[in-house]
Amino acid sequence: MDVEKIIKERRSAKNFIEGEPISREELNDIFELVRYAPSCFNLQHAKYIVITDPLKKDKLMEAAFKQYKIHTASAAILVLGNKDEYLNAENLYEGMLNLNILNKQEYDMTISTIHGLYKGRGDEFKRDEAIRNACLSAMLFMLAAKDKGWETCPMIGFDPDKIKNMLGIPDNLVPALLITLGKADPSKQGTRGYRKPTNEFVEFV
Repeated sequence: MDVEKIIKERRSAKNFIEGEPISREELNDIFELVRYAPSCFNLQHAKYIVITDPLKKDKLMEAAFKQYKIHTASAAILVLGNKDEYLNAENLYEGMLNLNILNKQEYDMTISTIHGLYKGRGDEFKRDEAIRNACLSAMLFMLAAKDKGWETCPMIGFDPDKIKNMLGIPDNLVPALLITLGKADPSKQGTRGYRKPTNEFVEFV
């Protein structure tokens, strides 16, 4: 499937066919593509928790205001952003230093710039960056899933504190989105909603 077709045919699936399993291998194929998502300074803030166990999905559904699509989905994927990913910059860039892609001066300057940005702008910026970069990754996940024949639905209708407690998520990880994934029930797929023409949301200056 080409990119234009994927973009135009991707829909937020509200109804999934129950009992359609997705294998770990299929999920790994999707995540192999997600690795290429853009992120600030290539820090790769996004973290994913994949839930396929029916009992755990139903427990998750309770924390998501009982939205039934979680029950019927093949998997529910929690997308998290790491507020402290900048602290891992040295490890991420060390390989480039060792391969002489960066010299020592460039490496030190890059690390100093990253730390200066995140520490200088404070906790609100770290949280915003975690969510921003997690959402960039999540969009690529949904497009990659569509390319592999799976439908998705991004969701923010959940209690983040309940989900963090349920899954034992540390405070440095911020829940950005919950994505349900499965095979959509075509008999329950509605008409696509109105899309604004480009001149209503694009301005050239």
